[in-house]
Amino acid sequence: MAAGSGATARSASTTRTSATKAATRGKGATTKAAATKAPASASTPPAAPPATPSATPSAAPPRRDAFAAGARRASGERARRTRTPLLPAAAPAGPVAAGADVLDRSTQQEVELPASPPSDGAEPTTPAPAAAGTDAPSRARKHRPQPAPELPARPSPGVLARSGSRVDSRGRTGDGPARTGSARVASRAAARARRPLRAVPDLAPDALGVPAPGATGTPDRRPTRPRPGATAGVAPTTRTVGGDSAGAAGIRPGLEDLLQAGVAALRTVVAATGVTPEEVEQQVAATLAFLRRRLSGEFTVDEFGFDGDFTDHVYLPLLRPLYQRWFRVEVRGIENLPTEGGGLVVANHSGTLPMDALMTQVAVHDEHPTHRHLRMLGADLVFSTPVVGQLARKSGSTLATNPDAERLLREGELVGVWPEGFKGIGKPFSERYKLQRFGRGGFVSAAVSAGVPIIPCSIVGAEEIYPLLGNLKTLARLFGSPYAPVTPTWPLLGPLGMVPLPSKWIIEFGVPVETADLGPGAAEDPMLVFDLTDQIRETIQQTLYSLLMQRRSVFF
Repeated sequence: MAAGSGATARSASTTRTSATKAATRGKGATTKAAATKAPASASTPPAAPPATPSATPSAAPPRRDAFAAGARRASGERARRTRTPLLPAAAPAGPVAAGADVLDRSTQQEVELPASPPSDGAEPTTPAPAAAGTDAPSRARKHRPQPAPELPARPSPGVLARSGSRVDSRGRTGDGPARTGSARVASRAAARARRPLRAVPDLAPDALGVPAPGATGTPDRRPTRPRPGATAGVAPTTRTVGGDSAGAAGIRPGLEDLLQAGVAALRTVVAATGVTPEEVEQQVAATLAFLRRRLSGEFTVDEFGFDGDFTDHVYLPLLRPLYQRWFRVEVRGIENLPTEGGGLVVANHSGTLPMDALMTQVAVHDEHPTHRHLRMLGADLVFSTPVVGQLARKSGSTLATNPDAERLLREGELVGVWPEGFKGIGKPFSERYKLQRFGRGGFVSAAVSAGVPIIPCSIVGAEEIYPLLGNLKTLARLFGSPYAPVTPTWPLLGPLGMVPLPSKWIIEFGVPVETADLGPGAAEDPMLVFDLTDQIRETIQQTLYSLLMQRRSVFF
């Protein structure tokens, strides 16, 4: 009996101890769950504490109540963690009471913080109810985005340099800690006040462009700058342009001075080439006069398109370097050309390109005492070629037809014709200086009709400038040209092949053949025209043979 009573007493004691621990755990869980699920209103009375379980074994709570209390505690912890805002609200001046409201960032609602759990043996605390009509200061402020704090501005090195302060590595000047914005503004104002001012001397009235009383001329309205070393207090002088004042010696160089400087420089450059300064001055003066006439329209053009002013000042000057320096043309018999009245110059044609016609034109103008212009007769291809046709018209050339030739001869012009045409300039180099057929004698009938003399002309040296070695007939037909020449330099050297060889030229004008005594009806006699044509051709051929015998070398 005694043993059974002892076992019963130990079992009852163990039961009471377990019941007491379970009651304590249940009390804590109930308090935390009640604090978590408490409503937001502070006027709700707090929940009554759970009753203390009976010490009897029959009053002990079941095991599932302990698990439910632990689950409620865990759910309360999760709710508290998820509802805590990311950024804490600004703390009020006083201590924050337990259970104060904050703004939930995820739901934008006010949430009460759970009260801190009471210590052992202490009763849980509940927030005091708020009085009616109380405002937000009694509660925690809602979270709002706050502006970034303004950092103290640091003065720039330029401002500190002007103010004379020293700056260390931390931005502090020698006078104290780093200055704020107001201090920087004050230092800038002080620096401007200490900045020295430059003294500007007063300008005299005449320096502003106002002429002195009684002065003449146009004043230069730009004031002169004081020169280094000038005496202080002396007003600058005004330079007068075109007046008779004492300051006229300091005139700035104008257009006339610039022209004189350009002429002097050109004279120095041309002197190295062997041209005399007088020739340079004459050429410059003639060029300026030509430009003035072209701008004012003081030039004439005849019905054939001949522009004498253009020919004398542009066309012939461009050909003179070839005539004088390159080919070194020697002219003979220039006295056989008539001084006035009409005349027909008949010459041989050669050279692949019609350079002989151009040199004959320069020779007649430059070597004749009256500087007559040679009006040349050209083929249709000359006037249909771009640029070349316009230059030919302006230089006095016209189409090789009997009506135009007779018209020019009756007007007293000196006309030049090359009867061989393309057959003469396109013949191979092996047939050089052998005249081709002179056609049907149309030039003779024109001269006989006009009653003017015929002057035979022989040209030596043109055959060697472009020695014709071959003719590309297929290429010539493709471009519509009478021939496509192949020379030792063309097309082998490309553009350099267009440069003629510097052969020595001789141009001789023979004795004129008079036609005035033949009568106007002689032009209709074909036998007379043919005989006269053969006579002119034979005279030119014999003269060529004679000149070739007299020439020492092709190039000398």
